Amino acid sequence: MGLTQINLAKYKEVNMTSKDLSIFNSLRPFSIGFDDMFDQFESMLGNGGMVQSNYPPYNIRKAGKDKYAIEVAVAGFNKDDVEVEFEDKLLTVKTKKFNKTVEKDGDEIIHKGISQRSFSRSFTIADDVKVSGAELKDGLLTINCEKIIPEQKKKKLIPIK
Repeated sequence: MGLTQINLAKYKEVNMTSKDLSIFNSLRPFSIGFDDMFDQFESMLGNGGMVQSNYPPYNIRKAGKDKYAIEVAVAGFNKDDVEVEFEDKLLTVKTKKFNKTVEKDGDEIIHKGISQRSFSRSFTIADDVKVSGAELKDGLLTINCEKIIPEQKKKKLIPIK
């Protein structure tokens, strides 16, 4: 099944219509235990469909059989400027409050082309995915995730009596 719920974050950036919602609702009778996922689609459409901006850009990369990496471009920020939170299946990368007018060693900025605006980007993480760490290197914040398959979800043979 992969990281279906992480991929929901991609849908947040697409302007969905009520027709799209009806497709998801038509799948409800054929699924068990996916109510949270359908509720997320409904809440996205209730907010006008457009939840997040395109800043900062990001990649979701499959880094192995059950490993994934979310890469967020945060050029101009250091690890003290950025915060990564994980609570109730929601991974959020956002800026901390910082002074935008800080100049280095008394230098005056003549042209500011490197954006350091505040941001907040969220990703919905599935219940069986563990966020294992984050690293900021060369302007790229990498958040590592791993899919943990619990014993009750592993394939098993059901004996017939």
